[in-house]
Amino acid sequence: MTDLIAIQKFAGWGKLKTLVLDSVSSPITKRVYNMALDEFLSWFQQAPRPGFTKATVSAWRVSLEDRSLGSSSIIIRMSAIRKLAAEAADNGLLAPELAAGISRVKSAKSQGIRVGNWLSLRQAQALLSAPDTTTTKGLRDRAIIAVLLGCGLRRSEVAALTFTHVQQRDGRWSIVDLVGKHGRVRTAPMPNWVKMAIDAWTRVAGLVDSRVFRPVNRADRVSGDVLSEKVVWQLIKPYAEAAGAPGIAPHDLRRTCAKLCRAGGGELEQIQLLLGHASVQTTERYLGTKQDLIHAPNDSIKLRVAV
Repeated sequence: MTDLIAIQKFAGWGKLKTLVLDSVSSPITKRVYNMALDEFLSWFQQAPRPGFTKATVSAWRVSLEDRSLGSSSIIIRMSAIRKLAAEAADNGLLAPELAAGISRVKSAKSQGIRVGNWLSLRQAQALLSAPDTTTTKGLRDRAIIAVLLGCGLRRSEVAALTFTHVQQRDGRWSIVDLVGKHGRVRTAPMPNWVKMAIDAWTRVAGLVDSRVFRPVNRADRVSGDVLSEKVVWQLIKPYAEAAGAPGIAPHDLRRTCAKLCRAGGGELEQIQLLLGHASVQTTERYLGTKQDLIHAPNDSIKLRVAV
């Protein structure tokens, strides 16, 4: 069986996808792999394909490049497909030689500086001011944008944020004991303007416990207890277009938070702690940092050597 449609009809698609998702430990990677596999199957079914082969997967990679996706986005999608091929071969749904061919399909090259988008301070302010705060939904959306821009949270962390997380520490409001990627726990200080945006939303919504952010229906009323990550992703698009920054995603606001912190004089190590990165090199990629050999930081060390 080399055809993914045949695999789906075989009723093994769901099981096969589960095997792929079970092979990774990170919840965030599981979500991305799940999205990537569904995306691939949808593309596969749109036109006649020769089957689940090296040629098909190569065509898939080309289609990703044609969408101008960043290298990291292409790499993780290709990784999901390679795992799919391996699991299909292990379960007798794909010939081993076909799986081996798929594993050799080249992915995008990882660049030294992470490909991403950053907003200027002016654009960030325009985005924050874009929601209509005369509505309940607008107040919620502004609060979400504020948390993304001001605290550098991931969209999954925004969706899971609870009132218990929001506490005063050392005389200021913070997001405490936030569990992020790979189970790392951090505390993120909260600027006053972020707290003001959250309070404006929760006061009108009448919320005092459990999740901070909730669904809002077409009647502009809170409806439900859990806001999905997908909603956080989708709500940014129209506001980004209105702010003159189309194509901005929630993770770009996390990068923007880092960039604005650095521009304001924030120390690299403190930005690393804010974002919850295990490595300072990851933080540098978020900042798009390049070594400045003209204005080198060690030029400020005022020592002398006697001649």
